[in-house]
Amino acid sequence: TIRSDSLITYFYDANYKLHFRMINEQQVEDITINFFYKPHTITLLTFTVVSIMYFAFTRDDGDSDNNLRVGLLLVGSFFLVISVLAFPNGPFTRPHPVIWRMVFGLSVLYFLFLVFLIFLNWDQVKALLYWLDPNLRNATREADVMEYAVNCHVITWERILSHFDIFAFGHFWGWAMKALLIRSYGLCWSISITWELTELFFMHLLPNFAECWWDQVILDILLCNGGGIWLGMTACHFLEMRTYHWASIKDIHTTTGKLKRAVLQFTPASWMYVRWFDPKSSFQRLAGIYLFMIVWQLTELNTFFLKHIFVFQASHPLSWCRILFIGIITAPTVRQYYAYLTDTQCKRVGTQCWVFGAIAFLEALACIKFGQDLFSKTQVLYVVLWLLCLAFITFLCLYGMVWYEQNYGKRLKVNDCIYSSVTIT
Repeated sequence: TIRSDSLITYFYDANYKLHFRMINEQQVEDITINFFYKPHTITLLTFTVVSIMYFAFTRDDGDSDNNLRVGLLLVGSFFLVISVLAFPNGPFTRPHPVIWRMVFGLSVLYFLFLVFLIFLNWDQVKALLYWLDPNLRNATREADVMEYAVNCHVITWERILSHFDIFAFGHFWGWAMKALLIRSYGLCWSISITWELTELFFMHLLPNFAECWWDQVILDILLCNGGGIWLGMTACHFLEMRTYHWASIKDIHTTTGKLKRAVLQFTPASWMYVRWFDPKSSFQRLAGIYLFMIVWQLTELNTFFLKHIFVFQASHPLSWCRILFIGIITAPTVRQYYAYLTDTQCKRVGTQCWVFGAIAFLEALACIKFGQDLFSKTQVLYVVLWLLCLAFITFLCLYGMVWYEQNYGKRLKVNDCIYSSVTIT
């Protein structure tokens, strides 16, 4: 009996490690070019040492300000080298695991920077910002030079068309990417609607959240967000209905075929069907999705609070680089969190998911610390109502998706049995 229990424990631990490794240390299958997947640690060490020697003894170190910039840049660069050697792949292996190790390394660097930032005072933070970009000395908030939600009763074609700018395209494209990550109509629409409610509840802190009703409901929710969700989910459905058979580039004899296969290396190796809710969803999963929505809204809020408190425009590199970076690390984060939430054999979140959560809360902490004058105006009732609205919409989303599954699930399962198969060559 003791031996039997030991075997059960052994196989359970092995199964647990396998499920966690699939989201935290995904292995590359069907390696076609061995050179790109063999370890080159000695070569990398040699390159690192030679690079340090070159930069240390050949550059002019008379400019102390430039010394700091180059030093920090090289620290970050060589930290990424360590990331390639030591950090996990994460859940993705395309186009190459090295890319995702470096992405994780960048997220760790950003996390450490936020830890450093919250231990500075406001004067030191301003000095750091001005050192990064001296033009920030003259920066102004968008809310100080623009008016929002003015003359909402005046609705003309010229005024409507003027709202279709680069930011409208950003809404549309951003939601297409979010739909590719979340892969659920119900959850995407829930987050889209709750974000508009978030703007209403935090409008007393951020004036640029004020919008005319037709701008918020028609242009934002229905056209930009809705169109992006439709595009992203259409792409998801297209990718789900394919069975991928990857041919080795060595087995392809034409130049065009080899080039096509090389380009397709930057596409997903497979596409998993995602099911956040089902009729047997436990309270733990419901609470997990509620937490997911809160962290998602918090990350979005951080975007606006950061540029308002630290005073830089939405077009500044500090703003759009952060948005791009957060978007990239969101991909493995969502995959790892989904596995943790839905796979009973996965008992802990992946490392990228952990770091992402820490980044979201550290950004919020930095905003609160350096924006105390702003947050002193917070109306607690609005925050409580915001949390209650999120809980209600999460429950409503669960109810709607369960109802949809019970009424249309069987029909969809029959239709899904008929799908096309494609061989990637």
